[in-house]
Amino acid sequence: MNILDFQQGITNKLRERKKLLVAFSGGLDSSVLLHALVQLRQQHSLEIRAIHIHHGLSRFADSWVKHCQLICDALKVPLKVVHVDVNRGGQGLEAAARIARYQAIAAYLLSGELLLTAQHQDDQCETLLLALKRGSGPAGLSGMAEEMPFRQNMLLRPLLDISRSQLEAYALQHQLTWIEDESNQDDRFDRNFLRLRILPELSERWPHFASAAARSAALCAEQESLLDELLRDALDSLIDVNRSLDIEGLTSMSEVKRYALLRRWIADFGVQMPARDQLQRVWNEVVLSREDAEPQLTLGAWVFRRFRQRLYLLLQTVPLTDTVLFWQPPDDLILPDNLGCLKVDTQGRGIRQPRRGETVTVRFFAQGKIRIVGRDHSRQIKKIWQELGIPPWQRTRTPLIYYADTLIAAPGVFVTRDAIAEDNEAEWQIKWQKLE
Repeated sequence: MNILDFQQGITNKLRERKKLLVAFSGGLDSSVLLHALVQLRQQHSLEIRAIHIHHGLSRFADSWVKHCQLICDALKVPLKVVHVDVNRGGQGLEAAARIARYQAIAAYLLSGELLLTAQHQDDQCETLLLALKRGSGPAGLSGMAEEMPFRQNMLLRPLLDISRSQLEAYALQHQLTWIEDESNQDDRFDRNFLRLRILPELSERWPHFASAAARSAALCAEQESLLDELLRDALDSLIDVNRSLDIEGLTSMSEVKRYALLRRWIADFGVQMPARDQLQRVWNEVVLSREDAEPQLTLGAWVFRRFRQRLYLLLQTVPLTDTVLFWQPPDDLILPDNLGCLKVDTQGRGIRQPRRGETVTVRFFAQGKIRIVGRDHSRQIKKIWQELGIPPWQRTRTPLIYYADTLIAAPGVFVTRDAIAEDNEAEWQIKWQKLE
């Protein structure tokens, strides 16, 4: 492989972006990518960081961390090592590990930083074959995009047009060392089965099979990109600020257009595209379920739900029904499960401060009747949630302030009559500061 052409190709794909975070496993692919970027660092004023995810799935994981640290130290690249727990949640180990990995990377990606991963041409070929196995349409057959949005930043895969054999040649020429994940030899995993048993046979018969497959994926991606442009305005007209989708608007469309819009809506969340039969289940079991139902359909780490004739796609969360937190205002209270914090503020609707003997707790579940400010009568809490338009999945994740066993307020949602201050009683304002 011509090293100068290889480096120039990466330079062109960076498009003058300087702040880079490299997903560094220590394997061949990411080792070549990191090394090549370092060779370009001084000339192009690149700011390079690396991140290594410790999944804890291999007995060699700790030694991989040491290897990655040695390599980064030698290349003078700051390395962040992040330990994650892989929660399978009913999905395959590969998918669960990928989700955990990207969630961890997202947490450490700086504003304006470009994330680079090292998938290559052979990986793209495997992705295409796996999509064929699932019966995917053009979107799935597009494979991995060379560049795509990632959270508030961008993700770049600059090696997608480079074969593994070319990466090996680069590594040998530069005397690089890398680790070999023993799980890559386990052909019980679909991707490994293709890599170890199928692709060698295909490449022996047709030496350019991987590059041809990658070209087919690129052509599918072009067609999908054209459809994205043509359907973008229609999709935007159906989406609200909560990223939910208008069901009535979809119902009036042809089935072909409806599913095309559903796929693009799902793609905006960065979720692996469901197969057609799964999309049909979303429509039949969630959208078309009876009006008084609270339907949901789980796909991997995500769940489709319907509320007030809108379709939502949400990361699975755990209800906090049994959680009780003791709070001592005016100190801030950190809420569980990335829900943000509660703090005493200077703005908002005031509530009385606790009286002598009233312990302040925060809970996430209430039942029975309550009377909120602005209403003449008490109503069941379930009816209050409905009237205020709070979806069912948020009702056990909304902090509720209690004084002793009396419900006082749901910050930013409602205040009960029991929160009203009597003569000369001090007030304060409570703000629920959510994480973005």
